[in-house]
Amino acid sequence: MTDQPRNTMVSDTLGSRLIASGFAAGVAAYVIWGVFPVYFKWTETISPLEILSHRVVWAVPFAALIIAFRKQWGEVIHIIKNPKTLSIFALTAFLIVANWGVYIWAVQIDQIYQASLGYYINPILNVIFGVIVFKERLNGWQKTAVGLAVLGVLILTLYGGVFPVISLILAGTFGTYSVLRKKVSAGAMPGLFIETLLLLPFGLFYLFWLYKTGELHFLHQDSFTLDALMVIAGPLTVIPLFFFAVAARRMPLSTLGFLQYIGPTMQFALGVYYGEAFTISHALCFGCIWTAVIIFSYGAWIKAQTENLIAHKL
Repeated sequence: MTDQPRNTMVSDTLGSRLIASGFAAGVAAYVIWGVFPVYFKWTETISPLEILSHRVVWAVPFAALIIAFRKQWGEVIHIIKNPKTLSIFALTAFLIVANWGVYIWAVQIDQIYQASLGYYINPILNVIFGVIVFKERLNGWQKTAVGLAVLGVLILTLYGGVFPVISLILAGTFGTYSVLRKKVSAGAMPGLFIETLLLLPFGLFYLFWLYKTGELHFLHQDSFTLDALMVIAGPLTVIPLFFFAVAARRMPLSTLGFLQYIGPTMQFALGVYYGEAFTISHALCFGCIWTAVIIFSYGAWIKAQTENLIAHKL
């Protein structure tokens, strides 16, 4: 009679620890993504394409180490043997490298606010993708959030005279990337490894071309720090995704959804730190976006609570 409550307590304690560790991993992932502008400011003397190439090249061996540690080579081989799945990963590889490249360029030309805006509106854009691709229906909270997000973009475009093309490209590429990744049953790490492996020949070719033309910065300058930063691009790409994968497995997705705003919030703060001009149109635009985020998040929380209540009744 006493074994069942004791087993339940042990199970509850273990579950709480898993959720806590998942929460810590999720925060770590989004904090690392949030401080990315610092890294790209440190490396701003190097062209975005060279940084992007290093990011791809050094991500491959580091991702391979993590896959070996997690014993996921079977999943990698399964993807490679499936032409249809591999073709989807070819598309996602193109989308993610475009997203990375535009983001690096945005930081280097002092457009951190636009980069931040892109990742604020990304979850809302995903809802729109859900309507278009998966024929989902918007609830009242989502309709309000989408409307406010559109209003914010219009204010920045019409009143501020700045069409947020960087924001829309970042949100669009990552949103499409997310939709396509949902179509394949593959883990985050094996998927990233396949994507960077597909991009590896292009990255190596570009770096070799820079070497032949004498324009390669890596190992061709006196700064050991910059060389080290180029190599670090690999771990910086892989580690946050590894943390994210751990978080996604150990905590509710509804809770993980709230953490996703850590990244763009930190990026916005760094835009302020680096002295980017913050105009009235920026204030109005971000005011609309932040309100949309609050409404969107509250709606997601209400939905999760309702689903949990129904599940407990069943």
